[in-house]
Amino acid sequence: MVKKISNNDMSEALESGLALVDFSAGWCGPCKMLAPVLEELSQELDGKLGFFNADVDENDELALKYGIRNIPALIVFKNGEPAERSVGFMPKEKLKEFIKAQL
Repeated sequence: MVKKISNNDMSEALESGLALVDFSAGWCGPCKMLAPVLEELSQELDGKLGFFNADVDENDELALKYGIRNIPALIVFKNGEPAERSVGFMPKEKLKEFIKAQL
């Protein structure tokens, strides 16, 4: 399950050890395409990492802090620090490879 981040509070994601944060927006077409893919992967990879979503319109401070200029933007956090990032839509298998490379 992909958990929503609100109020610019990423504490749960940063404390989870390994987390994937999807920076997106409700009006973004590629973000809408990516959301169900992330939901599927969150179930397939349950327990290996946390999946989170931050709407950039509602969490503008986070978007600014992490330099989000294009969406969808995915950042993998390891031990509370950004480790890897990707921008744009990825098909499920490519996204799975991207995530598994961080495990």
